[in-house]
Amino acid sequence: MKIMFLTHYYPPEVNAPASRTSEHCRAWAELGHDVTVVTCAPNHPNGNVYPGYKNKLFQTDMVDGVRVIRLWTYMAANEGFLRRTVNYISYLAAVTLATPRLPKPDIVVSTSPQFFCGLAGLTVRTVKRVPWVLEIRDLWPESIVTVGAMSKGLAVRSLEAVERFAYRSADFIVPVTDSFVHHITERGGDPCRIKIIKNGVDLSLFQQDPEGAARIRKELGLEGKFIAAYVGTHGMAHGLDVILDAAERLRHDPRIAFLLVGDGAERAGLLERSAARNLDNVLILGQRPKKDMPAIWTATGASLILLRRNDLFRKVIPSKMFEAMAMRRPIILGVEGESCDLLMQAGAGIPIPPQDADALTAAILKLANDPAYAATLAQSGETFVRANFDRAELASRYLDALEIAANGGLTHATAPSANASSSGS
Repeated sequence: MKIMFLTHYYPPEVNAPASRTSEHCRAWAELGHDVTVVTCAPNHPNGNVYPGYKNKLFQTDMVDGVRVIRLWTYMAANEGFLRRTVNYISYLAAVTLATPRLPKPDIVVSTSPQFFCGLAGLTVRTVKRVPWVLEIRDLWPESIVTVGAMSKGLAVRSLEAVERFAYRSADFIVPVTDSFVHHITERGGDPCRIKIIKNGVDLSLFQQDPEGAARIRKELGLEGKFIAAYVGTHGMAHGLDVILDAAERLRHDPRIAFLLVGDGAERAGLLERSAARNLDNVLILGQRPKKDMPAIWTATGASLILLRRNDLFRKVIPSKMFEAMAMRRPIILGVEGESCDLLMQAGAGIPIPPQDADALTAAILKLANDPAYAATLAQSGETFVRANFDRAELASRYLDALEIAANGGLTHATAPSANASSSGS
């Protein structure tokens, strides 16, 4: 099958959507399918093109058996509203202009958020006359209103109209959580054309690296310490000031250190606030290459997975949960809803209320003071993720959905229920 995948993010970018897309596409290519990714020059999150790349009109490369076509887009950092919107629209425009030049696939997949990228799939479907699958990784524009990036008004209502149009128009929809299904169907998505494929983890990459961990600890001056680590985007949605609050409560405990790895709109502010509070038990690193992640994970004693308190976030499952479990790291989860249910099912960590510094402090102390308990959580999480969230298996399920869509979709009699793919995000 000839598969075309449209995405704003792709390696060497290291965010969750880049990882999800590249791991699926690589798996499909390894199974013998002809896979083409249409993306832009790597620049996330700072809006600067990565070394060794150029922001050219049209460039093609082969990566892991996948044809990667990069189109020119207007570059913008992952912060603010206006420039990012221009960035998103420029991708849609670039795909529209390039579509006659793109190879004809048997099916096109586009991923959202945001819907300008998602709607690029409609352009390809119209011109190439092939089925279109819309992947929903986040509820957009609801999520940008939730984090305060936009206020409810004409612009948001216009984006909501685009959202409803996309749900009605797609031949098939692939959300990443069970909770998204109700939202999609309420806005016009046909439940008979929905297949949940949750996130997972590349078990071939996320393996213990004791030597790398020792090197990281020495490099950072954290030898012998219990490291509570947040690894991922430092964004408006995450409420990471709670880490600084917990660090202040534990500043006189020499055993414990806090590590933040990643980048995003809130990183500069976190650096400033940490320095202002003289938190010498907090290290805030920049973004690291994906190849460094196993060593960083191995060095940590606990994975902090946090979001702000909001009903929208009850519907999400942060992809780093699966990486932490694969790396045998006990999780401290400050997220309610479906994520918490998954954590309890896995027996992989300690749930806490979102944005609760006292609860976060207590959970860190519990794991630091009871290594046997931490090891039990770690083992349970690894067993669970290997049984249910192996990315290779999820890629195979995704491929089944693409073949169904390519062959005309599902009938009411064969449509999966909202829980039919509970092992898929």
